Amino acid sequence: MRDDFLCYNKHVNLADLLIKNIPSTQLDLIRRIADDASEFGFPVYLVGGSVRDLMLARPIVDVDLTLAGDAIKLARALVKKHGGELTAHDKFHTATWFFNSPISNLQSLDLISARKETYHHPGALPTVTKSTIDDDLRRRDFTINAMAIRLDGDHFGELLDPLGGQKDIETKLIRVLHPNSFADDPTRIFRAVRYAARYGFEIDLETLSLINSESLKVLPVLSGERLRHEFDLIFVERDYPLMFARLAELKVLEAIETPTFNEKYSSLVDEAPEEKLGVTHHRVTLGYLLWLADSTTATIQNLSQKLAFTAELTDVLLSASKLKQILPELQNGKPSRWTFAIEKMSLASIFGIYLMTREKSLMEFLSTWRHVKPVTTGDDLKARGLEPGPKFKEILLRLRAAWLDGEVKTEEEELSLLKMIIS
Repeated sequence: MRDDFLCYNKHVNLADLLIKNIPSTQLDLIRRIADDASEFGFPVYLVGGSVRDLMLARPIVDVDLTLAGDAIKLARALVKKHGGELTAHDKFHTATWFFNSPISNLQSLDLISARKETYHHPGALPTVTKSTIDDDLRRRDFTINAMAIRLDGDHFGELLDPLGGQKDIETKLIRVLHPNSFADDPTRIFRAVRYAARYGFEIDLETLSLINSESLKVLPVLSGERLRHEFDLIFVERDYPLMFARLAELKVLEAIETPTFNEKYSSLVDEAPEEKLGVTHHRVTLGYLLWLADSTTATIQNLSQKLAFTAELTDVLLSASKLKQILPELQNGKPSRWTFAIEKMSLASIFGIYLMTREKSLMEFLSTWRHVKPVTTGDDLKARGLEPGPKFKEILLRLRAAWLDGEVKTEEEELSLLKMIIS
């Protein structure tokens, strides 16, 4: 823990920490919003993950402001006074203010009314109603995310910490706010594991006991989109293999019938293809491929439905699984055999399987073989009096194979082979 944080931990005002860690242009924007909110009598707070990361000296990714009042009303006033555009979300009592030009690195800012949430049944999405800042903090997942720093007027920098988040940051604990937390929203189990690995924290023993058969049985009830989103977030993390191992240990993967992650692939997710290969690289997609390419196509199709994979992701995973299965059949095959067997598969899946196997022929395909074409075209064949049809394809494939396998090396040699084929 940093010495400067330990000092702040003894005080209730973190104004100096705000000034030190938030860019001046963003801080000016926050003060301006707080001043305008004061005209409506709406106290404004920096809440949740932003406060947590501020205390941990980590970059603040999202500057979301929560106010004890009507966020949409304030946002409309801000647009009228300062310009920009507004998107209001009445159901959730939030608004997004889009600036005319970027402020620091921000294109927009979310304004959120303090609210409380109720769950009609375990795993349901919450019903949101406007409420107090205290209720807003108590609806959250963990104590480390249940703190707020006030930003308006003379209250600038005052810390609101009703649930002991400061202490849990200092003692490096992940602790839920109430016994039904995981049953109400089982995605919090994923978050607990993520935060623990990311920050090097431990999950509080009482909290850990709540990851039990009662909360795990709610997981399969969740929508595929919600479950997939949690895995998407995991693959973004540096320590994602550790998170998978913990999810397996806690029987989370078993509860939703997904495989464990093979640790021998854990170092591969950041290996990007060389730009000249023209292979699109996406860390999350590669993460899924490393996780599931050893699975059968039936397993992947089942998970595609269960986790609501996109069509593109499903195609990459199915191609990867098929390629992994047919590799033994292609061993010692000629370049033409490799090329014709895999050229319709996604490039991302071929690169992923290359990383997993280091099969040189796959890299040869990506870098060279897939670009090899005969000089002769369909128009050339028509000019020679041949009727278009299946024979065209056979001839062109034969010529292409000859180039790939080194049977021909010049246009003259291709022409000689063509004459022999059609004679």
